[in-house]
Amino acid sequence: MEVSFRTAKAEDLLDIITLTNTCFNEETPLAYAQKVWRETETDPNQIYVNGYFDGKLVAHTKITIIPTIYEDMNTFAILNHVCVDPEVRRQHLGTKLLDEVFRICKERNVKVVELWSKNFREAAHALYKKYGFEVVDAKFFSKDV
Repeated sequence: MEVSFRTAKAEDLLDIITLTNTCFNEETPLAYAQKVWRETETDPNQIYVNGYFDGKLVAHTKITIIPTIYEDMNTFAILNHVCVDPEVRRQHLGTKLLDEVFRICKERNVKVVELWSKNFREAAHALYKKYGFEVVDAKFFSKDV
């Protein structure tokens, strides 16, 4: 399956939210996505990547690039909402999406790419491990503000 990738545009938001709500059992409203998009669309470190097959969105992720002043950490990226349309899974689209992510990150001099994934996404975990991601000895902490 030949997929073409590009950076997302505002007019893609309905398709993005539809896909990610399906993949992650979420209910993000389009109005919320549009609000956040308007607030962050000029930030060059917020990159939404879309993959298309026959004009349909079939893969998506968001890259957040974080430059730091710390030499060991350097510039790193965090991925979130890495997803492939359930109807076209098992065709290596996740690998192709990660290839595109790493191409972008190399262009931006990113040293390390990190992600976190919900426990129920076991197939995604297998993809990440096969791609070379390692489970680090750390805990993910979260606290509501």
